[in-house]
Amino acid sequence: MSAQTGAVGILAGGGPLPARVAEAAAAAGRPVFILGFEGFAEPEVIAPWPHETVRLGAAGRMLSLLRAHGCTDLVLIGPIRRPSLRSLYPDAEGARILARLGRALFAGDDGLLAALVRLLGEEGFTVRGAHEFLEQSVAQPGVLGRVVPDEQAKADIQRGIEVVQALGRMDIGQGCVVQNGLVLAVEAMEGTDRMLARAGECRQPGDGGVLVKMLKPGQEKRADMPTIGPATVRNAHAAGLKGIAFEAGHTLMTDREACIAAADQAGLFLIAITPETFAD
Repeated sequence: MSAQTGAVGILAGGGPLPARVAEAAAAAGRPVFILGFEGFAEPEVIAPWPHETVRLGAAGRMLSLLRAHGCTDLVLIGPIRRPSLRSLYPDAEGARILARLGRALFAGDDGLLAALVRLLGEEGFTVRGAHEFLEQSVAQPGVLGRVVPDEQAKADIQRGIEVVQALGRMDIGQGCVVQNGLVLAVEAMEGTDRMLARAGECRQPGDGGVLVKMLKPGQEKRADMPTIGPATVRNAHAAGLKGIAFEAGHTLMTDREACIAAADQAGLFLIAITPETFAD
């Protein structure tokens, strides 16, 4: 990453990763300012850092705060449920930005996020991917932990790759669960944890299946990279699965060591895959 002197502005949704990005940016000598989205960012996560909490629709206040704190680089991190337009109550700047987004508001999550990244660039900010700061949270290809997928699991992973790529091209989701070639569940707006609960309810007799998480084809990864954490591992175990496959280089682990420890304890495999070459 090229040397920068301005502050890193973190637009924070839920979960622990906004604080991890703040820690990494501060360790690199960068000032940090967190904008926590009201109803999504966890107060205890952002509390140790200079921060403000804002409504999603208050774009004018967001931009003013980011500029007032000298932010030059922005990172969008942490899950946010897509709001309805009626619930946004935009301020004057928010209304202007909604008008600039235009059709992207109705283009699915990928189209909207890509348009937001472009718009923030037009406002003078450089949008960075969280992975640029969290290099240790992005795994290289290979098995993590003690458990290795068997041949049936590898076949299910390959089937899952095909399914997630098809889903991704339609901007539906980043994950699915496959058991012995049968697709038990696909991820949509409900997120991974609720998908895993459904997969557990649909589980067939025999060996458990696999969770496959991947970046959508052509996805703007600076805004919504796939993420797994210890809770993902525990929920996969509760659903009776044998393991988790996720895309190497394009999936954030909220706590790498805790994920590996939870997988080893549960007897699940964790494998970082490269979809293009997995079957080779």
